[in-house]
Amino acid sequence: MTTAFPLDRPRAHTTTLAATPKGAATCRRIARRQLTTWRLNSTHTESFHSALLVVAELAANAITHGRVSGRGFELHLSLTTTVRRGTTLRIEISDPRGDRLPVLPTTHTPNAQSGRGLTLIDALCDRWGTIPRHPNAKTVWAELDLVAPDAT
Repeated sequence: MTTAFPLDRPRAHTTTLAATPKGAATCRRIARRQLTTWRLNSTHTESFHSALLVVAELAANAITHGRVSGRGFELHLSLTTTVRRGTTLRIEISDPRGDRLPVLPTTHTPNAQSGRGLTLIDALCDRWGTIPRHPNAKTVWAELDLVAPDAT
């Protein structure tokens, strides 16, 4: 198996942001910068753009549905390579509202102004879910398998 990332070097980046629209915008910029640093913008362009959409949706959900006054949210990005799965980009957004878990909608109202974000995440990612985080917080995660570099 050929991979663009060494098996022995996991890459990760974590930052805490304010749970505000400005914090969500900063989150998107940080994600773009980090993914570009890892060269995903040139080696895996489709996954790069999908990841930016996923970060935007998860950050928007964190500041809309996971906000607690005076507490921020956290972005964690990681690249890991395993023999079984190859290279995987994992996106995690943690917020302080463990009592409000995201639920994938089963029906859609055509003129609804919201409710499509998790459907988008479900379509773009290979896997996603939630894990509890102490105390009374949660992490929503999404993974994209980076199967093969794009042709240049």
